[in-house]
Amino acid sequence: MRDLLISGARLADGSSGDLGVSGGRFVEPGDVRDAERIQAEGLLALPGLVDPHTHLREPGREDAETVATGTLAAARGGFTAVSAMANLDPVTDTAEAAEHLAALAARTGSTEVIVVGSVTKGLAGEQLSEMGLMHRSAAGVRMFSDDGRCVMDSLVMRRALTYAKTFGGVIAQHSQDSRLAGPGACCHESEISGRLGLPGWPAQAESAIIARDVQLAQLSGGRLHVCHVSTAEGVDVIRWAKRRGIAVSAEVTPHHLYLGTREVEGYDTTFKVNPPLRTDEHIEAVREALADGTIDMVGTDHAPHARQDKDHPFDIALPGMLGLEQVLGVVIEVMVDTGRLDWAGVVDRMSAAPARLTGSATQGRPIAVGEPANLVLVDPSARAVVDRDASASKSRNNPYHGRDLPDPVVATIWAGRITYRR
Repeated sequence: MRDLLISGARLADGSSGDLGVSGGRFVEPGDVRDAERIQAEGLLALPGLVDPHTHLREPGREDAETVATGTLAAARGGFTAVSAMANLDPVTDTAEAAEHLAALAARTGSTEVIVVGSVTKGLAGEQLSEMGLMHRSAAGVRMFSDDGRCVMDSLVMRRALTYAKTFGGVIAQHSQDSRLAGPGACCHESEISGRLGLPGWPAQAESAIIARDVQLAQLSGGRLHVCHVSTAEGVDVIRWAKRRGIAVSAEVTPHHLYLGTREVEGYDTTFKVNPPLRTDEHIEAVREALADGTIDMVGTDHAPHARQDKDHPFDIALPGMLGLEQVLGVVIEVMVDTGRLDWAGVVDRMSAAPARLTGSATQGRPIAVGEPANLVLVDPSARAVVDRDASASKSRNNPYHGRDLPDPVVATIWAGRITYRR
């Protein structure tokens, strides 16, 4: 691995200069030898992005995505670490499964892969998984989630929060009351769901679970993370909990920041996602919450699907969208260019905060001598029309296809190695 000399990049704090990289760390520019030079005048150098919520599909659904293709898509999006959710086949609910995924990622990944274990065995919501063993394994699992399914049993959720607390773990919840929003629910409950004849998913199906879980976190003293917050009501509950000092964090997806219920008018299953796209009132609420810190971070919920799983009537097709390659562009479009976030805010919401959540010692660190060399070079003015066929992902369920969006990522460097370069 050659040394690197990055010339003239500007940092999020407005300073600029040369950056040296050697041995996987930032060094003084004068200390590099036989370096590959990267001209970065006019570019921003930001710490590598960290995704707290990624579906890599391997093992089990390699026709939709693999660790290799998913992490390459992540590198193209500016990420140096992604968190691999547990709903795989087999489910990541044992130490052996966690170690297998970690070893696979070490061989084939273009980013660090942070292994997420399941909360319950087989995602069944009944018995706790081997959380302690996964944490003590070589995979060092710290976050646990049955994402894709809600842990509906209050006692199971309380036990999970209590157990995870003993080793500093986090329980990440998919907040969906399965009675209010059952398996067929696929459209935000509103005038649109009635007119389209699609089963409704009311906002309260999210906020009711968040309200229960923050109180369980308070009762247990455990740490709760709320996945893909999509409603104004959910934001209100999280804000309430944070004011009371409850240990809760939350994420929002790029699609809930940018896309709305109008997208489902044509029954295009690309836009079927769980939780569903919401109305303008909710979009505004999550944007405001990300800006003021009520929502701590952006999580892509990158959910690749093979064509045969989307090629069905809307209410039958599998839910999920790609997100890794366009997320920074979406955040620039709706948060930076509108003045809601500055670049220091982007660094916090997309690098530092998710690194703290996942417990990574090498990610979300400042760009400074001695720190791990994880960074993304960004051209804030670059734009392009999104072409789903140009994606590094194996799947094509890209909701941004055909849209003119910022196309900011020029290069990604993970542990001193260039993993993507335009």
